[in-house]
Amino acid sequence: MARRQRRYPSDTSDAQWALIEPLLPEAGSGGRPEKHPRRDVVDAILYVVRAGCAWRALPADFPPWQTVYWYFNRWEQQKVTEAILPIVRRQLRADEGRDPEPSAGIIDSQSVKGADTVGQDTRGYDAGKKINGRKRFIVTDTLGLLLTTMVCSASVQDRDGAKSILLDLYLRTRVRFVYADAGFAGRLLEWANTILRTSVEVVRKPPEQRGFAVLPRRWVVERTLAWLTAHRRLARDYERHPASSEAMIRWAAINTITRRIARGKPATRQQKYVFTPAT
Repeated sequence: MARRQRRYPSDTSDAQWALIEPLLPEAGSGGRPEKHPRRDVVDAILYVVRAGCAWRALPADFPPWQTVYWYFNRWEQQKVTEAILPIVRRQLRADEGRDPEPSAGIIDSQSVKGADTVGQDTRGYDAGKKINGRKRFIVTDTLGLLLTTMVCSASVQDRDGAKSILLDLYLRTRVRFVYADAGFAGRLLEWANTILRTSVEVVRKPPEQRGFAVLPRRWVVERTLAWLTAHRRLARDYERHPASSEAMIRWAAINTITRRIARGKPATRQQKYVFTPAT
């Protein structure tokens, strides 16, 4: 199988691919051998996630878009991203000198506009944000690494949608303490404590606060939402099914985490270029 030349910023580095490749499912025995290198397929998926293009608009040097889309769906049916995410997250936490398994999390939600590909049965109107589309819930650890995600109609209230994602968090991790904002206050706290044995602490704004201010704990999950929406496919919701939206979020998180592991040091911002006209 001929390898394509790496040319896009979204392409995996050799170190990043060394992390991802062993975690992909083995090729099925029998039948025709795989025609396209798996690295090219993963790079194509990450290109769609990072650049935000349609599947049909993939550049010609990638495998055919039908092949890439088939792998995307096939791997989600096999729950591949759900398996990869906790493995790379544990490795990054260990590299940062933390316990591989977190004990506390931060929950937040984000409403995003839905494209015309989002059906009426899975979209709604968020009256508070004045957004017609979907709402994504995420829970991160205290480093801002994704623990779990859930996508639903934007009309779902935070305290109602949180039940599903907190249950998923309970089943997947040992996290039993979660920070949240005031939108999750109310009966949810008692429900989580009684049913899930999970304490939810609401981080409220100081009464005297006016305008924007960074709040303890909450800024971590808000930064993660900013990391995710830097992947332009997540700037709005284009997916027909909420499960595909959740897969896109996990691919974005896997991309961010594996890049951090491969880099081995904190990211640095590009120096601001100041143009000086010739005299």
